[in-house]
Amino acid sequence: MKEKEILDAVNEKLGIAELNEMQKKMLSSTSQNRDIILLSPTGSGKTLAFSIPILKLMKAPTGRIQCVIIAPSRELVVQIAGVIRQMAKGFRVIAVYGGHNVEDEVNSLKVTPDILVATPGRLLDHSVRHTLELLPVRILVLDEFDKTLELGFEEEMEKLMKRFKNVSRIILTSATKAEILPEFLKLDNPISLDFSADSDDLRARMNIRKVSADSNDKLESLYNLLNNINADNDNPEKSIIFLNHRESAERTYDFLKKKKVACGLYHGALSQQDRETSIALFNSGSRPILVATDLASRGLDIEKVQSVIHYHQPLTPEAYTHRNGRTARIDEDGDVYILVGPEEELREFVKIDGEYLLKPERKADLSETFTTLYISGGKREKVSRGDILGFLVKECGVDPGQIGKINVFDHYSLVAVKTEIVSEILKWASTKKLKGEKRKISRLIK
Repeated sequence: MKEKEILDAVNEKLGIAELNEMQKKMLSSTSQNRDIILLSPTGSGKTLAFSIPILKLMKAPTGRIQCVIIAPSRELVVQIAGVIRQMAKGFRVIAVYGGHNVEDEVNSLKVTPDILVATPGRLLDHSVRHTLELLPVRILVLDEFDKTLELGFEEEMEKLMKRFKNVSRIILTSATKAEILPEFLKLDNPISLDFSADSDDLRARMNIRKVSADSNDKLESLYNLLNNINADNDNPEKSIIFLNHRESAERTYDFLKKKKVACGLYHGALSQQDRETSIALFNSGSRPILVATDLASRGLDIEKVQSVIHYHQPLTPEAYTHRNGRTARIDEDGDVYILVGPEEELREFVKIDGEYLLKPERKADLSETFTTLYISGGKREKVSRGDILGFLVKECGVDPGQIGKINVFDHYSLVAVKTEIVSEILKWASTKKLKGEKRKISRLIK
């Protein structure tokens, strides 16, 4: 693609009028026929930084895969594919990942994509099955490679690298600098672009405060904190509560649910659909408070998080940085709260700007203002966001201003609507057809 065409798409589709310094540097580096190592903190616009050079390097579609992007998590794969699809006019972009229906993926791959985004295990699986051919691949992106190794994918990566025989350009991104990279990568005199110092700018946009809990069981203090920071808000602000163990996350989630807090749950033991749903509910505002393990600290397409709450202090400086990076993203400010019990000390890598004093008398309405509806039809049934919006407005008489975020997955869709109109929508929807068929439409209970 031509550079102007790419930048026009970035402006029109993503609403970004000007690239940041990292993105500009990545774009200019494509003129050098060398591999690239990009060191970049969370929330710096990294996905766009490598996507633009990829598109500039792409040739006209050939019926073969030209570019493969490997990322460590399903959520990151979906996010990357979504960003590139918006810009890659004329190119077919497919995402494959663990937890996704293999049969659906095999059917999608019958028409060969130009750009493939994948998790390591699922990509190796498809290569072994011969449902895709990696020999024609010219461009290879290894996104969040440090996380890929951390999650134990080194063996899969070594096997995959042997299958990329004709790659002429490798782009490797990482949030942390590795002293030694695995030999199987065989990078060719790489350019190293180090934007890790941008994390200093990120820190300047954060207000990090210690919150003293009344007891070592900090649940009541957490609830008080949520009331305090939302006491002056019409709707609860988007917050992520981080815990170190999924059992603790589930206990905290159950406690907040009993308190009528509009919260969601996210950890690695949940099914893929439950994880997708949790993020969709969080982004839509139906569940503006997310209780999560460190799995939610990287690789998720999470929008406009106002605050991060450390229920448990993170175990490493890296985990601390990635958790905090969920807020104050790209020129936005954010608040970070660290709940500390009576017998706890702050870890040495935790630096605070002051203390936040809880006021038990301050109360907030922490219930949901948006409710999410489930629709039994998705991409595979040719249902689009536009179809759902049109159905609600034209068939059910809903004011567009009462409709929130619409998420369309493979075989189902989720749409956020104002809570007060849910009963009316369900009454009307039961007699109407969406895309020529009657579909199950119900309140999502999570």
